Amino acid sequence: MKHVIDKTARHYALSRRIRLESLRTNAVHLQKQTFKNILYKLSKANYLIDHGINSKSSLLEFKKHLPIITYEEVFPFIERMMKGEKDILVPGTVRWFAKSSGTTGAKSKFIPVTRNFMRTAYTRTNWDIVTILYNHDPNIGIFRHKTLLMGGNLKIFPEFSKTQIGDVSAIMMENMPRFAKSFNTPTFEIALMDNWDEKLELMKTICSEENVLTFGGVPTWLLVLFRMMLEYRKVETMLEIWPNARVFLHGGVGFDPYKEEFMKLFPKDDFLYMEVYNASEGYFGLQDQFDEEGMLLLTDNSVFYEFIPKSELGSKQPIVLQLADVQTEVDYALVITTSSGLWRYKIGDLIRFSSIHPFRFKVVGRIKQFINTFGEELMVHNTDRAIAICCEKFSCSVANYTAAPIYFSDDHKNPGHQWLIEFDRPPIDLNIFTEVLDKTIQSLNSDYEAKRYNNLVMNQLRIIPVPKGSFNAWLKANSKWGAQVKVPRLSNDRDIIENILNYLSLKV
Repeated sequence: MKHVIDKTARHYALSRRIRLESLRTNAVHLQKQTFKNILYKLSKANYLIDHGINSKSSLLEFKKHLPIITYEEVFPFIERMMKGEKDILVPGTVRWFAKSSGTTGAKSKFIPVTRNFMRTAYTRTNWDIVTILYNHDPNIGIFRHKTLLMGGNLKIFPEFSKTQIGDVSAIMMENMPRFAKSFNTPTFEIALMDNWDEKLELMKTICSEENVLTFGGVPTWLLVLFRMMLEYRKVETMLEIWPNARVFLHGGVGFDPYKEEFMKLFPKDDFLYMEVYNASEGYFGLQDQFDEEGMLLLTDNSVFYEFIPKSELGSKQPIVLQLADVQTEVDYALVITTSSGLWRYKIGDLIRFSSIHPFRFKVVGRIKQFINTFGEELMVHNTDRAIAICCEKFSCSVANYTAAPIYFSDDHKNPGHQWLIEFDRPPIDLNIFTEVLDKTIQSLNSDYEAKRYNNLVMNQLRIIPVPKGSFNAWLKANSKWGAQVKVPRLSNDRDIIENILNYLSLKV
């Protein structure tokens, strides 16, 4: 039966190639249509009515009357929706809200997810992924094997019994067609469990017996599960457990620091690493070519995009560009409008286009995840890349890290950066590793290099190695235990790093 389903799915996927080609060649037009469709479907929402927007409003009117907003500004409207109020950001009521922690320094966010958005954003893009994989290898056999799902959990909102909140992965699982659930592991009852320790223990045994081809998730959490499985089965690589494993869908954090570790776990020449940009707010991009980096921008997924140049972020009236106006090698803050009721919402991510024919891009960091205390303009993509280069050079591996500034003080005449690094395999000489890491960052970031010149402004970075499991233990102690939770890589203040240091000192 699985072979019949796989054959049918393959034919359907191959027939969808015209859609992918349209995304590559017709993106600006698709965005114009998306803008019109969102206004037409949601024009009766009170938020639009109150701002003088209707189904026939032009883009110029839209930009003039609707402000760009942050989560803090939109949350009062979302909270009313969660309590069952109608016609707030979208017509009617919304039952599902995706819970996202963002960074561990922020409180949870709740993002509305309508049924239409599930279909036009998430389900459609899942088929795009299948299409790309079958086009790459028609015999890949996605539906002849299992897919590992590492989801979160769903809960009833305390003040309104019809409202459910949870990770976006959990919402998608809950609404997946019945026939599709049989192709996933573990069972949905386990995948949606709230107790992560118990869930991982069950997944360790159950998933070890499955024939998995595809898996996805945040690398840090998958590595936790994989190490448990390797110890349980007493083997060296995951291919000894899943000989047919072929595809890893990754996103959420930079993958460079983890790639070498995954290559050791899955030592296969034709193994595919596919980057996707799947957030609680929508599905924005996916890697459509395996021979080059960069994700194809998804321009007809019920999301209308606007772009603020990074240099404009501090302005009271920043320049806001449409897709047709963007350039390559410029960092943009992403602003989205979705059919789930996010109106000109600043999502918090910085992206950079590597090409505009077609529109392919990389996520280069978060608006709030950077260090620029001394004019060094250090971004996450710099540090992720530097870690990857140094790990390869020194035959070591990093499980997790975070960094923050060291300020001027009596103890530190020249400031710099302090790093906490959890090594899976530490370098033989940490001092040499530290020196090379600092020089590598200089080679990747000219602003950092200038501030490091002759130690005039900044000293060499300093590393504090922490024991294995420290970051996960800190997350758990702070009730940040789940598949979508990530330790912030960079902070422009010392709040996160001091919190972790204080926690570790309490553990000694």
